[in-house]
Amino acid sequence: MYHDRMKKSDASEGPSPSALISKRIAELGDWRGDTLGRMRKLIKAADPDVVEEWKWMGTPVWSHDGIICTGESYKSVVKLTFAKGAFLKDPAGLFNSSLDGNMRRAIDIREGEKLDESAFKALVRDAIALNSAGKAKSPPKSSAKSTPKPKPKPKAKPKRKS
Repeated sequence: MYHDRMKKSDASEGPSPSALISKRIAELGDWRGDTLGRMRKLIKAADPDVVEEWKWMGTPVWSHDGIICTGESYKSVVKLTFAKGAFLKDPAGLFNSSLDGNMRRAIDIREGEKLDESAFKALVRDAIALNSAGKAKSPPKSSAKSTPKPKPKPKAKPKRKS
């Protein structure tokens, strides 16, 4: 279900994911809320069609043909984890966390740190392009694998009359 290009996290009634993300930003009430709000605006500027989701018991998620990144707040950092970050070029060197994994990469932003906004938006657009390319290459599920025909049941032997 889509509402203002924002996806509801499930079928239950309640606040939209966008409203929950706004609430989280407001509840933080300090530099972390300001930072998360600023990064959210940059994500939306990079992709006006981004889908905001609320997953895993309270994590803001931004998606377009798959997850772009999550936005988490901790005591000393705001962490933006790119789901397929290991496959993205990062010429500006924004990734500074989760560098050893095979899939994800993260950007940890500490209080007072400034981020290269144009490089961040380029990273978001590259993540979308990667998601979209992967989606285009996936074969339709119906033709992905043919299902084997069930084996015929063995015929019962006729019973002999005594």
